[in-house]
Amino acid sequence: MTLQELREQIDAIDHELVRLLCRRARVSQQIGRLKGERAGEGNEPRIYEPDREAQVYAQVEAANEGPLPNDALRAIYREILSASRALQRPLRVAYLGPIATFTYEAAKRHFGSSTVLVSCPTISDVFLETQRQAVDYGVVPVENSTEGAVTYTLDRFLDSDLQVCAEISLRVSHFLLAKGSLDQITRVYSHPQALAQCRSWLAQHLPHATLLETSSTAQAAQMVQDERSAAISTEASSAVYGLPIVARHIEDNPTNVTRFLVIGRHMSAPTGHDRTAVVFAVHDRAGALRDALTWFADNDINLTRIESRPSRRRLWEYVFFVDLDGHPDDDAVKNALDGLAQSCPFVRILGAWPVSPVIGAD
Repeated sequence: MTLQELREQIDAIDHELVRLLCRRARVSQQIGRLKGERAGEGNEPRIYEPDREAQVYAQVEAANEGPLPNDALRAIYREILSASRALQRPLRVAYLGPIATFTYEAAKRHFGSSTVLVSCPTISDVFLETQRQAVDYGVVPVENSTEGAVTYTLDRFLDSDLQVCAEISLRVSHFLLAKGSLDQITRVYSHPQALAQCRSWLAQHLPHATLLETSSTAQAAQMVQDERSAAISTEASSAVYGLPIVARHIEDNPTNVTRFLVIGRHMSAPTGHDRTAVVFAVHDRAGALRDALTWFADNDINLTRIESRPSRRRLWEYVFFVDLDGHPDDDAVKNALDGLAQSCPFVRILGAWPVSPVIGAD
C-alpha cells in the first residue's frame, strides 16, 4: 500500500472520529438537560461526577487493544470529558496560584483545557472561594511522597464543611531557574515543600545560598529579579516567566509524587475502588487511640495514611486524619465508622473518591 493510500485511510478514519465525537457530544447535552430536569427548582445539576468519569476511563482502558498506551487514551478522554462538561456548563476550579504552579498543573491535567481555572494566592483562599461558591471546585495539595503531609491543608478541613470528591497524584520534578549562572546564585526562592524536596541537591551545589520561602513555586519565579537570585519551580514557569533553566530534575527523590485533593460540596459515589478520608478525636485516656483504630482492624479495613494535628481547641488536644480503602456506603466501612462514632467524641467524614493512577509530569 502506498503512502498516499495510507493517508487517505487516516483521513477517512478522522472523518468518522469527528462524526462519532459530535454524536457523543449531543448525547452528553441530552444528559445535561435530563440532569437539569431532575435537579429541581433552585438546585444546580451536578456537571462533574468523578465516579462516572472513573467508570469511563476504566471502560476505555479495558477496551484498549493497543498500540496506544492507556496513559495516552486517558489524556485524550480527559479532553473529551472536559469539552462535554463545558457543553453543559463550563466548570470553574480554584487552585493555588499563580499560573504554572504544580497545583495549576494538577488541576489542568485532571479537569482538562475546557475548564476555567481560577488562581488563588493561598490554600486558605482556595477553600474560601469554593465555600462561598465563587467556583465549583478547588484543588489543594495534601501530601508529598518525600516530605509528607501539607499540614496547612489538613488544618483547613477542621474549619470547613467542604468534602473531598477526587484525588490527583502528580509526579513532580523541580527545576532551578535563574537569569545568571549557577556560580552567581546567592539566593534561592521557593515554596517550603519544594526547598525541602531539594535539600540534598542544594547542600551540594549551592551550600552558601540563602533559602527564602514563598507561597508557591510560581511566585518564586516571579521573585527572581537579578543574576544573583534563582527559583526552584516548574518547567512551565521557565516559559511563563522568561527564566532560563539552570539545572533540571534537582529533587532528591527521582520518584517524587505530590497528591492533590479536589474539594467541593459533595463526595463521590462508590465505584468499587475508592478511598475515604475521616478526621476524629479520642477521649483523653490510656488506650483511646488503640481502641478507635480497632474498629478498622475488626472490619478488615486498610488504613493508607494517618496524621495527627493539634485540634486548636484545647492545649495538647489532637485530632487524627485517616485515609482508608473503601467507601462509606460499603458495609464494612459503614460498620467501622458507626463504631468509631460511638467511641469517639468527634468524627467527621471528609469525603470519598475513586482511587486514581499517578500522572507523569511533562
